Amino acid sequence: MTTNNNPSGQPLVSQEKSLYLLRQMLRIRRFEEKSAELYSATKIRGFLHLYIGEEAVAVGVAEALAADDAVVATYREHGHAMVRGMGMGAIMAEMYGKVDGCCRGRGGSMHLFDAEHRLYGGNAIVGGGFPIAVGLALADHLQKKSRVTCCCFGEGAMAEGEFHESMNLASLWQLPVLFICENNFYAMGTALQLSESVVDLSSKAAAYAVPTATVDGMDVIAVAEAAKKATDTVRETGAPFFLECRTYRFRAHSMFDPEFYRSRQEVDGWKKRCPIFSLTDRLKEKGWIDDSALEQLELEIAAEITAAVDFAEQSEWESVDDLTRFVYSDAGVN
Repeated sequence: MTTNNNPSGQPLVSQEKSLYLLRQMLRIRRFEEKSAELYSATKIRGFLHLYIGEEAVAVGVAEALAADDAVVATYREHGHAMVRGMGMGAIMAEMYGKVDGCCRGRGGSMHLFDAEHRLYGGNAIVGGGFPIAVGLALADHLQKKSRVTCCCFGEGAMAEGEFHESMNLASLWQLPVLFICENNFYAMGTALQLSESVVDLSSKAAAYAVPTATVDGMDVIAVAEAAKKATDTVRETGAPFFLECRTYRFRAHSMFDPEFYRSRQEVDGWKKRCPIFSLTDRLKEKGWIDDSALEQLELEIAAEITAAVDFAEQSEWESVDDLTRFVYSDAGVN
C-alpha cells in the first residue's frame, strides 16, 4: 500500500483507494440510518444494533483481508457484512424476515451469515464468536492453509470467559487469528472503567503472549495500515495478533436503549471526530474530491439503498410449510 503525506503529516493512500474507503464508510452510514428509519416504521422488528460512528474499523480492517480469509463478527455486524461483499438487498431482506434474506429471514439483524464470502456471523451472544474463530483457525492450521481468521468483538466481550479461553488456546496452539477489539468504551451501557479493573486492554492479550497494537479507530487510514501490519504478522508467523481499535458509537447500544449512561456533550465531542467527515476533509485538502463529486456519491449510495429496500419489500415471507426445514429432529414432545 503506497502512502503519501498530507500537510498535517498524516499518511494517505492513493486517491482511488481513499475514495473507495470513503464510499464504503458512507454506504454503511446511510444504510444504518435507513435501517433506523425502517425500524421506527416497524418494517424491521426484533433487535437492531447500529454501527454509526464505528465505520472506519470494519472498512479499514477489510482492506487487510483476502477473499479466502474468514470473518467472525458480533451482533453489530451490518458493516462487516457489507465490506465482505454481501449485497444490501440480502441484508435488508434478512432484517425484514423475508425468504430472500441471507438466512431466509430466520436470523434477522444479529445473525447475518454468508459462507460464500466467508462471513461466519453475526453472533447474538457476547463473546460467542471467540471459540468459532479459534475453531476456524485450527482447521486452517491442521490443513496447512495459509488463511487468517478475523475475529471482531467489542471490549465488553473481554469480560467473558470465552475471551480468555480462546486467547489462551490461540496462543498455545499458535493459530492464525486476528483479534480485532472494537473498543467503543461502553459495552452495552457501562463505562469501561466501571466494568474492568484494568482498562489497558492490550495488556490482557499480552498476558497470553500475544503481540498487540492499538490504533485510532476513528481514522480509517490508520486502521487500514495497522490492520495490514497485524495481518502480515499473522500470515508470516501463523500465530495470533490482537489489535485494539479505539472507536465510538454515535447511537445508543440498540434501538431499545434509553442511553442514560453518557452525556450528550460527550457524544457531540466524539462526533467532531467522525471518521467520514475527517476523511472527507482530508480528501478535499488534497483536491481529490469536491462537493459536486460528494453529492454524486451520495446519490449513487441512495439509489443502492432504495433498491435494497425495494428488494426486501418485494421478497416473500417463508411458506408455513417450510417452517420445519433445517430442524434436525421431528420427534414430538411427550
